[in-house]
Amino acid sequence: MTESGRALRELLEKRTVFLDGAMGTLIQREKLDESQFRLGLPELADNKIEQLGNNDILNLTRPDIIAKINRAYYEAGADIVTAGTFGANLLVQSEYGVGEDLVRRMNAAAVKIARAEADKASAKLGGKRLFVAGSIGPMNKSASISSDVNDPAARAVDFDTLVAAYTPQFESLYEAGVDIFLIETSFDTINVKAAIYVYLTLCEKWGERPPLGVSMTVSDASGRILSGQTIEAFYASIRHAEPLFVGLNCALGADKMRPYVETFARIAECYTHCYPNAGLPNPFSESGYDETPEDTASKLEAYAREGLVNIFGGCCGTTPKHIAAVVEACKNYPPRKPRERSHALMLSGLEPFSLPEGKAPFAFVGERTNVMGSLAFRKMIKEGRFSDALSVARGQVENGANLIDVNFDEGMLDSAACMKRFLNLAGAEPEISRVGFMIDSSDWATVVAGLKCVQGKSIVNSISLKVGEAEFLKHAAEIRKFGAATVVMAFDEQGQATTLERRVEVCKRAYKLLVENDFPPEDIIFDANVLTVATGMAEHNSYGADFIEAVRRIKADCPYARTSAGVSNISFALRGNNVVREAMHSVFLYYAREAGLDMGIVNAGVLAAYDEIEPRLRRAVEDVILNTDAGATERLLEIAGDYKKDAAAKSAQQHSDWDSLSWDDRLMRIFLKGEEDKAEEVALHFYGELKNPLDVIEKPLMSAMRRVGELFGEGKMFLPQVVKSARVMKRAVAALDPFMSKDAASSGPKVVMATVKGDVHDIGKNIVCTVLACNGFRVEDLGVMVEPEKIVEAARDAAVVGLSGLITPSLDEMSRVLEMFEREGLKVPVMLGGATTSDLHTAVKLAPLYSGTVVRVEDAGVSAGVCSSLTSSSAKLFEAEVAAKYGKIRADFEAKKRAESAVKLLPYADAIAKSAKCDFADLPPMPESDPETLEVPFAELEMPWYMYLRVWNLSGAKLPDDGGKSNGLEGFFADTFDMLEKIGKIARPKIVYGIYNARSTGEDIELESGGGVLETLRFMRSQTPDSRGECLSLADFLPPKQSGKNGFVGLYVATVGREAEDFCLALRAEGDDYGYVMARAICDMSAEALSEYAGRKIFAPVFAKVAEHHGADCHCPACEHAARAASKNVGVRAAVGYGSYPDHSEKAKFARLLDARESVGVELTENYMMTPVSSVCAIWIPNPSAKYFTAEIGFDQLEAYAARTGKSVDETLKYLSVKPR
Repeated sequence: MTESGRALRELLEKRTVFLDGAMGTLIQREKLDESQFRLGLPELADNKIEQLGNNDILNLTRPDIIAKINRAYYEAGADIVTAGTFGANLLVQSEYGVGEDLVRRMNAAAVKIARAEADKASAKLGGKRLFVAGSIGPMNKSASISSDVNDPAARAVDFDTLVAAYTPQFESLYEAGVDIFLIETSFDTINVKAAIYVYLTLCEKWGERPPLGVSMTVSDASGRILSGQTIEAFYASIRHAEPLFVGLNCALGADKMRPYVETFARIAECYTHCYPNAGLPNPFSESGYDETPEDTASKLEAYAREGLVNIFGGCCGTTPKHIAAVVEACKNYPPRKPRERSHALMLSGLEPFSLPEGKAPFAFVGERTNVMGSLAFRKMIKEGRFSDALSVARGQVENGANLIDVNFDEGMLDSAACMKRFLNLAGAEPEISRVGFMIDSSDWATVVAGLKCVQGKSIVNSISLKVGEAEFLKHAAEIRKFGAATVVMAFDEQGQATTLERRVEVCKRAYKLLVENDFPPEDIIFDANVLTVATGMAEHNSYGADFIEAVRRIKADCPYARTSAGVSNISFALRGNNVVREAMHSVFLYYAREAGLDMGIVNAGVLAAYDEIEPRLRRAVEDVILNTDAGATERLLEIAGDYKKDAAAKSAQQHSDWDSLSWDDRLMRIFLKGEEDKAEEVALHFYGELKNPLDVIEKPLMSAMRRVGELFGEGKMFLPQVVKSARVMKRAVAALDPFMSKDAASSGPKVVMATVKGDVHDIGKNIVCTVLACNGFRVEDLGVMVEPEKIVEAARDAAVVGLSGLITPSLDEMSRVLEMFEREGLKVPVMLGGATTSDLHTAVKLAPLYSGTVVRVEDAGVSAGVCSSLTSSSAKLFEAEVAAKYGKIRADFEAKKRAESAVKLLPYADAIAKSAKCDFADLPPMPESDPETLEVPFAELEMPWYMYLRVWNLSGAKLPDDGGKSNGLEGFFADTFDMLEKIGKIARPKIVYGIYNARSTGEDIELESGGGVLETLRFMRSQTPDSRGECLSLADFLPPKQSGKNGFVGLYVATVGREAEDFCLALRAEGDDYGYVMARAICDMSAEALSEYAGRKIFAPVFAKVAEHHGADCHCPACEHAARAASKNVGVRAAVGYGSYPDHSEKAKFARLLDARESVGVELTENYMMTPVSSVCAIWIPNPSAKYFTAEIGFDQLEAYAARTGKSVDETLKYLSVKPR
């Protein structure tokens, strides 16, 4: 800490300290005009932007005024005066057209002014030490809150822009000699974290750390900042900055701050402050606020008396008189003592989550938002269905996850871009972002991208020593600057630690390095590598027990560090048997938690309760997890089939007595059941038939192995069963060995296997090596992190090369290997495997790099079949099939890209020329009448259940006939009907509607009344032709005004009612998230049902009366309309703010015409959102030819539309649900 920092800390230990009051209030009293903000500053001569209100520039144009204000506060008794730099950063100043040079100068000048006044005041006060704080304001844009009502992921500013804006301010304040940095009036934690990131980065450069204060602003009675965090969550997010003091300022008067001041006093491990406004704004008061100096002083004195606050000051509306009164009232009270620093692991989203020292609750980390672990989630992301992906995250939280693991490491994804978009979207969903995130990626750029998007204190998953000490510590230091904790994997330069001793050794080494480099031990979370057991390989048997013991030792040897586990890895060998896998997870966690495991990455909601596992299964699983004896895996496999739901797979394993089977059935049985003792008998039988040992291997034996691979791929066999099948193959081949020639017996095809450079994962590769060796292949295993050159040399005499990689960067390494193979002229077939590989990526990105065959192997179980095909006499046919398959994938991919790029916008004028053409009936005008209000019995609503089911990620358009019993959801549907009944009793559905004569003028519809225009509704036209070549606007479906024909429309607002809305909000307030989501989904579904009711019961009868029918043989437009009306097919009901009618601001016209507030209780927010939320505002257009569409628009139409509405383009764009391109 700097010398001035030490002096201030000593002062805080001795007594209560005082800050200054408002600067803006005193500047406003000067009643300055524009000229005063430009005075003596020629740099502003060509700047046409008004400077009035740019208080920071007064440091350069009117330093005398700033000095007078600073002087007054020192004289009032303030120990610390803030320099006038609240908005002196690049982002705020860019609004005034001011660049970096002036920004740096105004910061330096502000410190110089304040320092001079501090020195003068100190001399008058007998050498009293006075301090200058650099004010760091909150910016004028938020990095956490959506800037677009229609795009929750949109942000007005990002982390990097904030860092660039804050850096010159911090640098110039430090260079000018400021004593303390004060980040104040903070309403967005990402903005604060960006400022802290700059501060910590520059402290490294300066070689010292000036003290820092951080002040947040509570925005309302919820006790949260504007971006949604609670005080506890905010503190967890900024604690890594080790501020000298934290607290509150602005927004509220002192009395309203009490509960929040008490919270900081309770949790802060540093000093606390409070500088409130002078009560509420009051334009009749001299200061513009309610409170007199005596009022403010008396309220703050109560805090001093109770020992809640160390530093007092004032914000908006306070003056030197206020500060003098506060000093007098509070100066004699002893200072608050900060609480001791805790070694709890403090995490946060919008809300805090803490793992305290000692016996902490176990933390569940939801695993399903991971493209590596969930095929469904991966599909959603690859198809751009981020809203569906959010539902997965929401489900994890609802099922009890304390944190959400987020991973986008897939070869065909831009993982950093996906991470940023998903976290921004999740940040806009309080039900999700109330918990913290585990940012999971093997790509460092993706990790950093994620850290820049989260408000709370997150966890990085992961770093390790495999990159070497220097890079490891560099990554750790960067994580520390973002305020995150980190998972540390048990890897080092030698690779993955798989033995007990190596796991503990690597973790202890990492711990020592981190702690010695000032990384908080409580923010270190060790993952000692959960590796798969029950693989059938003896060397894997101890993996579970070793992990559990490693946890015990790590917790003992690494004080305050936490431990974590990727739980599902333990059971991967039994993939496809969920009952057994869940039992393994539960048993594993039971013993690991006893050993001290702190958190686990699991599928929240599907974990079996340990005591509820069927005893026979639990004993078998325990024996495997704890490695009680060598036969444990065999015993578990023997009973595993009894618990598998797939009846077909179960019956496939049940065979009649051996003697009653044909030899083909016997062959399949020994491979599927792993009956090694009968392998010789079967092999010799087929040798007797075929007379050639090689024919036996290539035909019946390899045919059986291929079937094993198929069943494994279908999830109907498990990995250990595949390994057992491979051993059957080995025994059968050995039985044939005496009949083979010497050359054939000693040299099977050579397969080179390697995990590519940069990747240390080798479990899967090792299993492939075992399977291949058992199938008669000569395997040369090059190990892990293998250089491309070494692979090339080994491949020169190989029959097949296998490349493995688990992490996304491995795909790039595979590309380099293939490019090197091509340069060297090799033609050896290459197999690719690993979790990040895919057929699409292989076909599009990898296979085109190499003229030899490249084939992706999905699982270890099919590797032998693939290698056999690549080395058999029919290899050319197999290679041709692979080439055709990948060729089709590439062609489909390119066709899809071309189709997406081919949808181009027509110029707006051309789109108008392609408007829909309709034959309009000659209808009589509608009689004019006032809007009518209708109360609808809830029981009469016909619910569109597909909407409700979609909320819960359930398929179907109606409720299941069996009440969900077939898929275990009977409890859920019982809850649904209970909730439906409750809402049915509470809800008061209403519709207010009006029917108006109307005709079109271009893209607008004019509502007519009394021979004039009552209102004009504004629509947009799609600039992409539909299947009929038409560019649609809803106005096309009304008669043009010049046609002389009559038309009409219905306008309505429908709502489920305030009563149902209050019921939903009460559930949320009570913390019943499950009930809230269920109730909200039912209300939204009911609103749609109410809209359908309007069409069926209100508008269809109206149209049927108006439409004239001339007889059965007449097909005029009127008769066609009448026929449609009879079948209830009467046009569209287009909701305002949706694709066909995209301008949300049009709702204001409906609200006014229908008097929606008085008639049905629906109001509009300033952004034209409706309350109650479960409401619909829509127009009924009765033309049977009308249809729904989404308007694709260009900037040319946007400008024309803005001109029609009389608004600016920016204002217009703000409320459109479609965006121009």
